[in-house]
Amino acid sequence: MFSKLEQVDSRYEQVQMALQRPDIANNQKEYRALMKELAELERVVVLFRDFKSKTQALKSAKDLLISESDQEMREMIREEIRELEGALPTLEAKLKIELIPKDPNDGKNIILEIRAGAGGDEAALFADELFRGYAHFAGGQGWNSELISFSEGNVGGAKEIIASINGDNVYSKLKYESGVHRVQRVPKTEAQGRIHTSTVTVAVIPEADEVDVKIDMKDIKIDVMRASGAGGQSVNRTESAVRIHHIPTGILVHCQEGKSQTSNKEKAFKILYAKLQQIEDDKKLKEASDARLEQIGTGDRSERIRTYNFPQTRITDHRIGLTIHQLDQVMAGQFGLLIDPLTAHFQAEALKNQSSQAGS
Repeated sequence: MFSKLEQVDSRYEQVQMALQRPDIANNQKEYRALMKELAELERVVVLFRDFKSKTQALKSAKDLLISESDQEMREMIREEIRELEGALPTLEAKLKIELIPKDPNDGKNIILEIRAGAGGDEAALFADELFRGYAHFAGGQGWNSELISFSEGNVGGAKEIIASINGDNVYSKLKYESGVHRVQRVPKTEAQGRIHTSTVTVAVIPEADEVDVKIDMKDIKIDVMRASGAGGQSVNRTESAVRIHHIPTGILVHCQEGKSQTSNKEKAFKILYAKLQQIEDDKKLKEASDARLEQIGTGDRSERIRTYNFPQTRITDHRIGLTIHQLDQVMAGQFGLLIDPLTAHFQAEALKNQSSQAGS
C-alpha cells in the first residue's frame, strides 16, 4: 500500500511542476486535464502526508518517553501517544479506501430516469414523489437538476420522468439508486384501508462525452411534434418537442421540456450519447473476470433494491439488509441516510476483494 502511496505523492509533484510550464498553461485541454488530476491526487496526498507526519510524531514521542524522567512530562507524552495511536488507524482506513480502483464514471453528471411500473396510478404518484426527493437531495449537495421529459399520469404523478443532474461527483453518489423501488401504502382512493404494493424503476446513467461515442447521422431519424402535457397553450402552438430514433439499437429518446426545438434536440442527443455509452460499458462489464462484483456495485436494474413501507415509516434496502424508520426524512431529500451506508458497504466489499487478490 505504501509503495503505491509514494507513487501517488511523486505523481502529485510531477503534475504541479507540469502546470507551471508555459506550453501546458497555453494548452487549455491539457491544462484542464492536469488540474482535474491534481485535485484527485491532492485528496490522497494530503491524507498520506498527514499519516506520515503523525507516524513520525508517534515514533518521536515514544523515543522521548524512554529518555524523559519528569513524571508530569511523561504523562503529557503518554497523552500525545494515545491521541496519535487513536488517529492513525482512521487515517490508514481512509487511505485504503482512496486506493480502491476508481469507477471512471464517478465524477460524471447523470441522466436520471424514473418510470412507473406495477401499480398503475399509485406507481405514477410515487414516481413523482421519488423524483422530488432526489431533486431536494441534489439541491442540498449543491447540484443542479434540470427536467428533460415529463409524462403525466392519469390522476397526477408521472408515468415517466427524465432529468439531468449536474455537479461534483454526482454519479458516485447516485449510482446505487438504479433498480426497482417498491412502495407499500394505502392509496387515497382505497376506501377499506388496504395496503397496495407498487413499483417504480430508477435508472442512473452517467453522461457521455460526444468524443467518446461515435454516432453516424445516417442511423438517426429525428421527428418534431407539438409538445403535450401541462405546459399550457403556449407549449402546444409550436412544434418544439423532439423525438430521436437510433435505428441500429432501437433506442427512442423524447424531449419536450425545453423552450425551443434546438434546446430539446440538444438534450435528446445528450440522453442518446449516455445510453449508447452505457451499452458499451455493460458489454465490458460482462467481459470482465469480476463482472458479478461490479454488477452488484453498480446496482442491477432488473432486481428489487428497496422497499418504502409508508404505514410503518420504514425503508429497507435489500442489498445490504439495511432498515431505517426515517421514511419522511428520506422522501424530503435526506437520501444520505441510505446512500452513505451503501457506499460504506460497497467500499468494504471492494477492499475485501482487493485484499484477497493481493493475497492470492
